[in-house]
Amino acid sequence: MMNKTMAQHTPAVLNHIAVYVGDLKRSTGFYGSLFNLEVIPEPFKDGKHTWFSLGNRSALHLIEGAKAGQVYDRNDHLCFSVTSIEDFINKLKAQKISYGDWGGKTDAINVRVDGVKQIYFQDPDGHWLEVNNAR
Repeated sequence: MMNKTMAQHTPAVLNHIAVYVGDLKRSTGFYGSLFNLEVIPEPFKDGKHTWFSLGNRSALHLIEGAKAGQVYDRNDHLCFSVTSIEDFINKLKAQKISYGDWGGKTDAINVRVDGVKQIYFQDPDGHWLEVNNAR
């Protein structure tokens, strides 16, 4: 049995990330197809939620109801890692999604000091996303 002191030092684990979206169907298609995410059951069944598995018991929850025209800062972003930035960029191009580096240069890849490649783009509601090849 774990004592109270040990329990206080156990790190929390990520359960889910919620993203407030304007059009659930559009955003479900965007996140599902672009990141190959698996839809998982959600308890509300009200047509205003889509839940995706992120592995390791974590999930991405899309919730419909956001107002249009919100402006988001690039520093506030979700990040997904992929095996190949180049293959992912081809997927973005096929879907006509613009991307760029951290500074905002279009069609550019940012390379961190540790060699990890990064790109940035926005979802249909303007939320910023980073994709990198960190493993």
